[in-house]
Amino acid sequence: MSRSLSKRERHKLLLEKIEEDPFLTDEELAEQLSVSIPTIRLDRLELGIPELRGRIKNVAEENYRKVRSMHGREIIGELVDLNLGQSGISILETNMDMAFEKTRIVRGHFIYSLAESLAIAVIDAQVALVGVANIKYKTPVYAGSKLVAKAEVKRKRDNKYIVWVKIYVKQEETFRGKFILVSLEKV
Repeated sequence: MSRSLSKRERHKLLLEKIEEDPFLTDEELAEQLSVSIPTIRLDRLELGIPELRGRIKNVAEENYRKVRSMHGREIIGELVDLNLGQSGISILETNMDMAFEKTRIVRGHFIYSLAESLAIAVIDAQVALVGVANIKYKTPVYAGSKLVAKAEVKRKRDNKYIVWVKIYVKQEETFRGKFILVSLEKV
């Protein structure tokens, strides 16, 4: 930006940016608005905008209520977007408790659990189980990485659903899975 924004203009722009993408970090907002991180934090405080973790939690709580196949607390990660029967997005912040101590690489079962629980949550069924999972770990994930899982229901036939789940770290695909889920409901 060529000139410095007034506080009022900056607040308006900050609200617009967060409305557009509630998952922007303070660092990303500071960069986009050409101000310091402390300025963004003060502006958020003044406007009553929660920090990133709080915004993710608020969005996730709304989505947990939509899930039919399990309780929200059973989903691994934060469910930030859900269109039942179509698609969903979940975010998981990894830490050292999830990783091998020596290599700092996140254990595969945490990554798989993120994908599996999102696949089950996204289908529009009361009860569902994984019938088949074809998965591929593409790159190692290190403790401290933020995983973004995206699921898409590709097909539904009778009581079977085919769901693709891809997991990214900084827009790089690190895992992908094709799940065939079976609904135990009568069709």
